[in-house]
Amino acid sequence: MEFSELSDVSFPEMRRSVLSAVLALSDEAYQRRVWIGRQYPQEGYYDDFTMNANILFDDTLVLENPASTLGTILECEEEVEVMAALAAAINDLIDSEGGQKTDAEYIVSPLWGTVVRSAAKAYDVMTR
Repeated sequence: MEFSELSDVSFPEMRRSVLSAVLALSDEAYQRRVWIGRQYPQEGYYDDFTMNANILFDDTLVLENPASTLGTILECEEEVEVMAALAAAINDLIDSEGGQKTDAEYIVSPLWGTVVRSAAKAYDVMTR
C-alpha cells in the first residue's frame, strides 16, 4: 500500500499509518481474507481490527480526539468530521457488542456496515 501524496502535516508518517488503518477498516474483502482467513501478503505481516483501532484511537489520537490532530495528522475540518463519524461508529459497535469479540464476530454485527461505510468516507476525504 503506497500513499505517495501526503500533505503538509507535521507528522506525515503518522498520517500514513492512519490512512492504512482507515483503508483496512473500509475493505470487507480484505478483512475476511486477512483478519479472518489469516492470508497475509508477506511473511511477518499481521493485521486485525484491534491493531487498526489501536492505531487510530491510542497511537495517533485521530479517533480519540480528532480536532487535536488538525495540522499534525489531519489536514482540514472535513477530515476531522469524517474521523469523528468513524469514531462514533466504532464506539457504537464496541458499546453494543462489547470489547472482547473476535474479528469474525465484529464483522457480522449489524453495526459493522456503519464502521465500513464511515471508514470508506474517511479514506475518500483523506485521499482527495
